[in-house]
Amino acid sequence: MGNVMETQCPFCSVQCRMTITEKIEAGRKTYDVAPKQNAASEGRLCIKGMNAYQHALSGERITEPLMKKGGQFVPVSWEEAYKLIAEKFTTAQNESGRDAIGVYGGGSLTNETSYALGKFARVALQTKYIDYNGRFCMSAAATAGNKAFGVDRGLTNPLSEVRQSGCLILAGTNIAECQPTLMPYFTDAKENGAFIIVIDPRNTATADIADLHLKVKPGMDAALANGLLKVIMDSGYVDEVFLSKRTTGFDEVQAHVDSLELEEIAFITGVPKEDIEEAGHRFGQAASGMILTARGVEQQTDGSMAVRNFINVLLATGNIGKPGSGYGAVTGQANGQGGREHGQKADQLPGYRSIENDEHRAYIAKVWGVKPADLPGKGVSAYEMMEKIHAQEIRSLFLMGSNPVVSNPNANFVEEGLRKLDFLVVADMLFSETAQLADLILPTAAYLENTGTLTNLEGRVLLREAARPVPGIVKQDWEVLSDIAESIGKGAYFSYSCAEDIFEELRLASKGGIADYYGITYDRLRREEGIYWPCPSVDYPGEKRLFETSFPRSDGRAEMVAVPNHFPKERAGGKYPLYLTTGRVLGHYLTGVQTHKSPTLEARQFESFVEIHPKTARSLNIQDDTLVKVHSRRGEIVVRSKLTASIREDTVFVPMHWDGMQNINKLTSEELDPASKMPGFKVCAVSVTPLPA
Repeated sequence: MGNVMETQCPFCSVQCRMTITEKIEAGRKTYDVAPKQNAASEGRLCIKGMNAYQHALSGERITEPLMKKGGQFVPVSWEEAYKLIAEKFTTAQNESGRDAIGVYGGGSLTNETSYALGKFARVALQTKYIDYNGRFCMSAAATAGNKAFGVDRGLTNPLSEVRQSGCLILAGTNIAECQPTLMPYFTDAKENGAFIIVIDPRNTATADIADLHLKVKPGMDAALANGLLKVIMDSGYVDEVFLSKRTTGFDEVQAHVDSLELEEIAFITGVPKEDIEEAGHRFGQAASGMILTARGVEQQTDGSMAVRNFINVLLATGNIGKPGSGYGAVTGQANGQGGREHGQKADQLPGYRSIENDEHRAYIAKVWGVKPADLPGKGVSAYEMMEKIHAQEIRSLFLMGSNPVVSNPNANFVEEGLRKLDFLVVADMLFSETAQLADLILPTAAYLENTGTLTNLEGRVLLREAARPVPGIVKQDWEVLSDIAESIGKGAYFSYSCAEDIFEELRLASKGGIADYYGITYDRLRREEGIYWPCPSVDYPGEKRLFETSFPRSDGRAEMVAVPNHFPKERAGGKYPLYLTTGRVLGHYLTGVQTHKSPTLEARQFESFVEIHPKTARSLNIQDDTLVKVHSRRGEIVVRSKLTASIREDTVFVPMHWDGMQNINKLTSEELDPASKMPGFKVCAVSVTPLPA
């Protein structure tokens, strides 16, 4: 038996566990990967998880600090790196104020690193400018959940209850490719008699299991939810008792829905009236029901309100707080849930506290040993930070575990802005496209070398322990933050010796907050294999199902709100006759920084593509498997055509995992949802033309 490493996948929010056995065969190292039982994935692994070790063990890992000198990166000592950071950050703040420095994090960082990064921004640097790429993951659903329920947790009930549900609506989520180890929950539910409705402009692998596929026009999800509500209300499926005792706002919603015509909704959504009627009848008649949303609904300029309207559907039918019923935002990133609970978002403090609430500020200031007045105020969202960088209001940027050159909308604008920075520090393990623009790169640990907690899509906190030592002179994320704090005279606030020290402080900081982790300890996590929050005491089991008796709002009731039929700010027509939508493919993850370093995954799909309906392609003189140019008001890319009748005729699809001339975000719009500041990635107007020979 060789060296056996126990770990969990660094990619999606399921957080599947595995063992990796390192062996020497014929003088070379080989690796055997086997899934390990855990509650969420039930011992399954997908193709990404099976090959995740490849990027962590890649010869392209950054293993020492690199400073750009004469346009080239050269190795330097940690001491020299820290000295440069201290000089540059001090100069920037002396010349332009504390907010001249921005901090930008990532949704795959552990809870400990997320917490330390938020504290680093607000205590060490005292800047208000911090946000993270998780803003692009679940911010619309988070805003909707907080408003409607008073709390934002991925799923309001455990995954196991999917199998008990009578009707499931999967809106804008392609679980088969994004969280494939969850698919047995849905196939089992179907075998148990559940009726499955998928809402998506494309016929995805997830839509293949549906009993009914609503092929909605991009950007029209809120209107489609109004159609479902109309059928439910007109047919008498509303739960009058639940509505009167547990909600507010229903009368306003009913008056709004009564004013709508189902024929008009069918026309503007592109979904046949009879399909909307069947979906409404099926969900309304079911004894239990769940609605899961993901980026297809959320990454829109009305994403938060579209989610609110699907929540209206749940509340109208009383399908929340009971077995087999609830809402779920299917998180994309490994720690998209925990990352926003403990301080990476511009407006949040640990425990999901608000940075604008005086009581919350006072509590966290006491935990951190600072004065409340010394904590900065609310900053701006991730893309708005890029606008401030472009305007040179932010002059230096510290970036950890993210790749905004590829992940942000209007990517050409973002790259222009980052090139204007006086000083860019990137902490990462691989050369991302953003790292290549840096003045200084700091090498950090990969998931195999990193101990910390992550919170999966259910709100279940899990402990991932380091399985091997770091290569070279690589440091842990939290070590880097502590060392930089020391170099600028704030080391006393960051005197940690291990990740567990940080978690112990996080427990206290979260105590009494919405996301209360106080009752969770490393010892408990080792024994119990994951604990749901809220968990206010060490003898509390954690809440698997939320809202059984009340909602955590001041009146104890969920809030319903009327949602107008929204149209995207950018409409197809004229020079740009097609809608563009984006998403993922099975073999890659986010901007591909990690998965493109996996030979197995790269071999599966080494280039991007554009899905286009054959009828549309004929009208544009586009052949299958040829290079085409996709053009929007912001830029253009070149990708390979993929003709398929699985997509709407007025829509094209390009995945998000490639950079350079294949970077889809060179085309996407910078328009933001006004409530959540989520960019409208899923809808913009484009043209597609053959590439001249």
